[in-house]
Amino acid sequence: MTYTYQYPRPALTVDCVVFGYDAEELKVLLIQRDLEPFAGKWALSGGFVHIDETLEDAARRELQEETGVTDLYLEQLYTFGAVDRDPRERVVSVAYYALVDLFGHRLTAASDARNAAWFTVDDTPPLAFDHEHILAMAHQRLRGKVRYQPIGFELLPEKFTLTQLQRLYETILGTALDKRNFRKKILGMELLVELDEVEQDVAHRAARLYQFDEAKYRTLTERGFNFEI
Repeated sequence: MTYTYQYPRPALTVDCVVFGYDAEELKVLLIQRDLEPFAGKWALSGGFVHIDETLEDAARRELQEETGVTDLYLEQLYTFGAVDRDPRERVVSVAYYALVDLFGHRLTAASDARNAAWFTVDDTPPLAFDHEHILAMAHQRLRGKVRYQPIGFELLPEKFTLTQLQRLYETILGTALDKRNFRKKILGMELLVELDEVEQDVAHRAARLYQFDEAKYRTLTERGFNFEI
């Protein structure tokens, strides 16, 4: 059975804002385009959605093809549909943001990407298309959501210190947090597992290591628990 649509259909793409944290700065993963338009310019990872895949499947495929990054926290951000956002044709893009342990992922540029690299969020090169706008919105979403959902742990290694955790929140929120109050609040939630391990190969006194108890968080959430920093 065939059907002729009365109206022309726009193309559909996905764009991915991938955040990482290097213990000092919040980073974003960019690819250098190898094809026109904007060949040679830096951009977010993304591409056209195949007719037989879901939006999330498309986002994960593009990330793997262009950067080699897999196995990450991924969440839909917003739909961008400005008429002139792509010089090729009418293109609507569904954007996602992702959080990864920066040191746990090796970048391998491929597909239509000439290069892939991490950049400080506040110091990126000029970006192709409307990707600066998409990045700004994703950064704003991260700042808001990290206060009421424990997604920040996705940016840390599996084992971390309380100082590392506090610095992460300070970096994302862009403000200093009182050490005593922060530790009292985060430990009071009883979502961290204190390990019988300390930091290794550090010049200062080695600090205790912790892990986030995701299973306990899910159980508490079902009972109405409210995470808030």
